[in-house]
Amino acid sequence: MSNPNATYQSPLGGRYASPAMLRLFSNDTRYGLWRRLWVALAETEMELGLPVTQEQVDELRAHVDDIDYACVAEKEKEIRHDVMAHVYAYGVVCPKAKGIIHLGATSCYVTDNADVLILKQGLEILRHKMVKVLRNLAHFAKEYRALPTLGYTHLQPAQPVTVGKRATLWMQDLLMDYDDLCYIQGRLRLLGSRGTTGTQASFLDLFDGDHEKVKELDRRIAHKMGLDGVFPVSGQTYPRKLDSRVLNVLGGLAQSAYRFGNDLRLLQHMREMEEPFEKHQVGSSAMAYKRNPMRSERICSLSRYIMSLMDNPAMTASTQWLERTLDDSANRRLSLSEAFLAADAVLSLYINVTNGMVVYPKIIESRLREFLPFLATENILMEAVKRGGDRQALHERIRQHSMEASRRMKEEGEPCDLLDRLAADPAFGMTREQLEGVLDPKLYIGRCPEQVDEFLRDYIQPVFDREGDVSVEAEVNV
Repeated sequence: MSNPNATYQSPLGGRYASPAMLRLFSNDTRYGLWRRLWVALAETEMELGLPVTQEQVDELRAHVDDIDYACVAEKEKEIRHDVMAHVYAYGVVCPKAKGIIHLGATSCYVTDNADVLILKQGLEILRHKMVKVLRNLAHFAKEYRALPTLGYTHLQPAQPVTVGKRATLWMQDLLMDYDDLCYIQGRLRLLGSRGTTGTQASFLDLFDGDHEKVKELDRRIAHKMGLDGVFPVSGQTYPRKLDSRVLNVLGGLAQSAYRFGNDLRLLQHMREMEEPFEKHQVGSSAMAYKRNPMRSERICSLSRYIMSLMDNPAMTASTQWLERTLDDSANRRLSLSEAFLAADAVLSLYINVTNGMVVYPKIIESRLREFLPFLATENILMEAVKRGGDRQALHERIRQHSMEASRRMKEEGEPCDLLDRLAADPAFGMTREQLEGVLDPKLYIGRCPEQVDEFLRDYIQPVFDREGDVSVEAEVNV
């Protein structure tokens, strides 16, 4: 018995991707789809009058799932053609139907049509997971809709926002990806039965020049395989532009997930929020106290990999020599499957993290209080003007006091004494208590709570209403 640890195994299979996505890209799924396509072809040819019998169709259907991989491998080694090796193995277990398997078709009838069906199911898995992430984030945003926190521009302290409002930024990115995915998913088409260069010449010959039957063949096969139709025209393959469009969706998802993971890593550094940390989890082999954001880091790592794969289908789509070239085959086997497996892993991690994010309100309040005197200076300025002060002179006084308070904080490690400075300056005519009254954080969050409510109601809830409650696999190997 061979030792699986003695040969390379993709981490996407062993550590990251879900069982559902691994099943989808398995040999059983791919070659099972080939056989189902052969059944659909034979059955439709029979319906349209070709010399195919119900007995032959029934025999094919009865042996869809019993694939003899050893027989396939032996035959492929002999003839160097994977599709014909599978035709041969199918014929071995279907002797009555052997002569009509793959009738009129070229290899891309099974390879390309199966690929489209796999893309369709892969997008379905990802869509359900994206909705689960949105549900987690919606719950989080609603809970923290009004909790003020320091905003950041250029990663420098800026006007306060709320923890929930920040979560809507992550959600809005993912919602755009969801919309893109639904758009592409709704426009998937089969290649159909097009022949060697897309002319359908072989089928036109089989049907004695009957164009309507040739067109009906495609319509019925697409319907039997669960899609609305076929591409209106093609070469030997379906347009490789489709692969590029699909990978663009996955790349967009990766960008959104990376943004979330990176933000959470920054917030964990500032101790304002953390990803889940399990009771017996070890953060570092050397530093036992560490609580590293390893799941968020993994989201970013895998997302970067997905984004790097976006170039492959773009180059393939742009270099389709006339009716087709085979230099896309090996590349597509890698880039399409690995992009889906990685995207699946990213979303599993995204679900896991958003299902247990920890917020530290006291740290958030402390950091906000530290910088709020600076952020409140415009309000203080306006209040002092109401009391009879000169706006330009007061602006200069605030600038001077702010620079000095900031210098002491950075150079001497002292706490912010800006309010004490302003209270001691007679130009403002305000006591420390009066100045404190301007420092309620909720005075500076604008419409954040209302924006959260409106976003959830107007943009997110319609998605939940449309999708319903679908369970997803999201186990994470920590």
